[in-house]
Amino acid sequence: QVQLAESGGGLVQAGGSLRLSCAASGRAFSTYGMGWFRQASGKEREFVSAISAFGGSTGYADSVKDRFTISRDNAENTVSLLMDSLKPEDTAVYYCAAKQYGLVRRSTFEYDYWGQGSQVTVSS
Repeated sequence: QVQLAESGGGLVQAGGSLRLSCAASGRAFSTYGMGWFRQASGKEREFVSAISAFGGSTGYADSVKDRFTISRDNAENTVSLLMDSLKPEDTAVYYCAAKQYGLVRRSTFEYDYWGQGSQVTVSS
């Protein structure tokens, strides 16, 4: 099993940047595919980005492509999401998720473990 804890959210003006981090506890972190999802108020949780178990592959939602960058540090058991050129529509609670032996997965149903979420608010 793995436990996940997000950090790094906050309030930022449009056009600014934030870096979210997800710290994982448990064994064999490098074997887990990791994903970031977000849920805006009144909306369903949606895919943002994912990275494969050993970091060889990444994927992004069209809405964040070329603005967000996912990365992982298997030595530190962390996965990060660097968010640049933020827009008010990026406002949401951001969740980290994990799936063992994971490839780049885009559906919430494919992940077994979830963090508690971190609020990101982008003001116009």
